[in-house]
Amino acid sequence: MALFGLGGKKGGAGAEADADKKLAYDPLQAARALPWLVGLLGLLGLWCLVAGGLRQRDDSRQNALEFARDDVVVAVRRTLNEHRQKMGARLASKEFTAALAAGDAAAAAASLKQGWSEIRRAELWPADLEARYQQLPRSGFGSLAAAEDALVTGKLAVRIVRAADGPRVALAAPVKGATEMVAYVEMPLARLESAVTSPALPSGTYLALRQGQRSVVERGEIELAAAAEAMGARVPDSELRVAAAAPDSMAAPFGLSGWISLVLGVVLLLLCGGLWFVLRPRLLAMGGAGEVESGPTLSDLQQTLPPVAPVARAKSSEPDAAKAARKNSVVIDHRIFRAYDIRGVVGQSLDAGVAELIGQAIGSVMAEQGLDSIVVGRDGRLSGPELSQGLIDGLRTAGRHVIDIGMAPTPVVYFGGFHLRTGCGVAITGSHNPPDYNGFKIVIGGETLSGDAIKDLHARIAEDRLLTAEVRGNLDERDIGEDYVQRIAGDIQIGQRLKVVVDAGNGVAGVLGPRVLEAIGADVTPLFCDIDGTFPNHHPDPSEPHNLEALVQMVQRLDADLGIAFDGDGDRLGVVTKAGKNIFPDRLLMLFAADVLERNPGAVIVYDVKCTGRLPTQILRHGGSPLMWKTGHSLIKSKMREVDAALAGEMSGHFFFAERWFGFDDGIYAAARLLEILDTREESPDAVFDALPDGVSTAEIKVEAPDGDPHAFVERFRLTATFEGARQTTLDGVRVDWSDGWGLVRASNTTPVLVMRFDADSSQAMARIQQAFRDNLLRLEPDLKLPF
Repeated sequence: MALFGLGGKKGGAGAEADADKKLAYDPLQAARALPWLVGLLGLLGLWCLVAGGLRQRDDSRQNALEFARDDVVVAVRRTLNEHRQKMGARLASKEFTAALAAGDAAAAAASLKQGWSEIRRAELWPADLEARYQQLPRSGFGSLAAAEDALVTGKLAVRIVRAADGPRVALAAPVKGATEMVAYVEMPLARLESAVTSPALPSGTYLALRQGQRSVVERGEIELAAAAEAMGARVPDSELRVAAAAPDSMAAPFGLSGWISLVLGVVLLLLCGGLWFVLRPRLLAMGGAGEVESGPTLSDLQQTLPPVAPVARAKSSEPDAAKAARKNSVVIDHRIFRAYDIRGVVGQSLDAGVAELIGQAIGSVMAEQGLDSIVVGRDGRLSGPELSQGLIDGLRTAGRHVIDIGMAPTPVVYFGGFHLRTGCGVAITGSHNPPDYNGFKIVIGGETLSGDAIKDLHARIAEDRLLTAEVRGNLDERDIGEDYVQRIAGDIQIGQRLKVVVDAGNGVAGVLGPRVLEAIGADVTPLFCDIDGTFPNHHPDPSEPHNLEALVQMVQRLDADLGIAFDGDGDRLGVVTKAGKNIFPDRLLMLFAADVLERNPGAVIVYDVKCTGRLPTQILRHGGSPLMWKTGHSLIKSKMREVDAALAGEMSGHFFFAERWFGFDDGIYAAARLLEILDTREESPDAVFDALPDGVSTAEIKVEAPDGDPHAFVERFRLTATFEGARQTTLDGVRVDWSDGWGLVRASNTTPVLVMRFDADSSQAMARIQQAFRDNLLRLEPDLKLPF
């Protein structure tokens, strides 16, 4: 103990002595350190002063831009109201009402121009708009959208439409006469342009009048257009909005305002002066030194990165010997070249030899368009590897560079075209067809082939107009599955741990589908997610309710929030609730449209003829522009590009997001967007779906076509069917709308069946509509087996 006690005293005394030495004040040392402190404070002061000044300038510019934007909103609204008042006056005029009562549409249209010199076009159309739809695209999508808007709302509608001489202002109004009509007028955009260009615009900023995603009139720095929605303001009582953008404001230090940053900068610079001119001489005097060695000067440092070694490109695995020439005995069945894609029965109309010729035809088209590379992927069908090899051989024969991503959902092939910058892709898939089917979904130059473009591939093969390149194309193998998952997860994350059961029906989405939903934050339970091309559990078609029975049972057994189903190649989505309800895709589209339109007021939403009549009303209610179009994934994508739509959907479960995504149909991405929407709601998913407008509706009803030719039957039905007090649309098949519901008969473009669907406000209306169709169908074909 004594030893420990003595040692402790001695150690304590030594420590006190060391502490005294450390605490000794050396003015000379302080003087030498002072330049460092002054330099740092000076830099901080200059930063605050400069950044604060720039921030103050940016704030002033943004305030001026907001004033200019608000002035434009007021001027545009005033101009539109003047147009509405004139239109209302002309519709109420004696000349118009007299001509309308006499049934003289031409005279009624001419009377609209009287006393209204601005009008460049005035017409009166039957309310069924049948002739207008038949004349598309020449008749104009914008004019049809305005007319549909007026008919649905029962009010005067205003839109900006395209004309041969540039954009115009269009007004459409429903007119009640002997028959319901639509009055339609167009006038130049000059007054709206003047409203936009009149206010002074701060330098370096951007201002635009927009409808949907299109800028009608723009001013200022065009490169700021993409960010202009953040300062956008809606023009009341219209689908127009004024978008504005200024360069990003300079960030002031520590998140301070511009003025406070300026004051802080001045204070810091004054402090630097005080330290250098007042404190430094005193420290030198106290240290007894005449001069001290000046501190080091501050210089700019340049960070030099080591050079990046070039990535060696994997060499293509070319066969040791050239393959045998294509045999003349390969027979091509023209019936596999369908409206949306190529599809046939393996071993009968489709094999590796046929796939090779198709690949060479695709490569020939690519060569004519100057396109070099293409992504190829396949679903989980047993025939996939053989057809993939044949297709790739044909593409390489045409000199195309092939990137084989292996087994992957169809939307991942589409994604690969963007991610790998090829603009071209082929998904080898039979989609939702039986296991012995397979086929090809083709994208060339960013456009999904359909109709005549697919028939042209057959013509090239039949006429032997196929390119054989002097140099055979290369082959690379890539796995882009993780890139796809991270691209979606980088944009979508949910806060709630939603419990989801995913049924892939043993299709190719069984791996990536659950991975994506887990990556965005969901708790996923897989069901039938092992990829098996024989589809042993159920057919991978979520549009058929009986294929969702196992999913409903699993959701209820696990008390999950939701059930998600994908089709065989992952481009379609099905949804069931905890209550066991199948949420039809047209009701999902209502939810998606409301979400998209929050950020894109006035955007065009495209839907197919099989969707409910409540959908366009819901789109209009949220400020969107509904447009009905033909069924078919390739047809819908083409129409989306044509009208610059932000979103589209089909009753079959295809959803196409152009907002925040690439515009192709993707069931996996659509599922992620659905969970994102549900995550923001306080209600349960069941309550969210129950709040959507609903009625009585059927799923798709498929009836075997007489003589196996559904198109011929539908054409005969169109010519002979009569429906009292209803509006008929023959855009795709025959759709008949009453005020309380509608029915549809159309020809399937993928199988020899008639596709029917019915939707009504009540069971009584449903029974009446189905009976009307039944009477017309059986009058044409008494032996038709109808399940209603």
